[in-house]
Amino acid sequence: MSLVSLIFALLIEQLHPLARRRRISIAIARYTNFLEHQVNAGEHRHGVLAWMLAVVPAVVLSAAIYWLLMRVHPLLGLAWNVVVLYITLGFRQFSHYFTDIYNALRQGDVAAARDALSAWRGQSADGLDGSDIARLAIEEGIVAAHYHVFAVMVWFVLLPGPSGALLYRLSLHLAKRWGGLTEAGPFSEFPRRAFAVLDWLPSRLTAAAFAMVGDFEDAVYCWRTQAAQWPDHNLGVVLASGAGALGVRLGMPIHQGNELVDRPELGTGDMADAAFMQSAIGLGWRVLIMWMLLLLLLGFASVVG
Repeated sequence: MSLVSLIFALLIEQLHPLARRRRISIAIARYTNFLEHQVNAGEHRHGVLAWMLAVVPAVVLSAAIYWLLMRVHPLLGLAWNVVVLYITLGFRQFSHYFTDIYNALRQGDVAAARDALSAWRGQSADGLDGSDIARLAIEEGIVAAHYHVFAVMVWFVLLPGPSGALLYRLSLHLAKRWGGLTEAGPFSEFPRRAFAVLDWLPSRLTAAAFAMVGDFEDAVYCWRTQAAQWPDHNLGVVLASGAGALGVRLGMPIHQGNELVDRPELGTGDMADAAFMQSAIGLGWRVLIMWMLLLLLLGFASVVG
């Protein structure tokens, strides 16, 4: 059931990207803004309460719908899985940015690549050269693939129906929206910690998958020696392993506006360019295929058992 649901959701998302995903994001943002306005009084317990109100009802409801539909007919449960996965999972949520940057760099149009990167990151890319753009695009691509595909798959398999996928994506949304509110103080602490806990296992599974389908020795070396230097340790594990698996150097100081932002170096090997962007695409698809084959083997073993 899990494998079939994932295959259908990914195929539909590739053929017909969800045009209304932005409307869904806006609706969720309005609801979380409402909760923050009503609940946030600047204390830690208010952050816990707001997170529970935003996440728990949706996750429980999705699991209940799945259970009821399965009792009526398994195909209805499968359809519900596909619908929720179609909304929460997929490469097409970010791949158009990556493709635009890659094509622009291949054609030597650095200005167009800067514009595409700025639109993706929501930050100015003025002053970045081709290598800087490729490096940041690979970083964003690795993180997006983890957040939008691989980690969602992990939680989808772990919890009944699509509740795990929904739990992870809602937690990610709240970690970004509330956890990034430095002025919120204690209110923002729980959303950040909750997501860090939920992302601990998926980040390490993603890193292990990068190592298995890429340069294993460099991926493991970078994971062990460099990941802890990244501000977000879970993302450091993913990025360090991905950089080592590709044999490319990521991280490093970067110009942001008129300032030089100091960042630790990740990975080994050559400086990033368009060719490494193409390698990153291949790395992501190999991980996806490997996980699909693993689910197939587990399903076959279950049937045989």
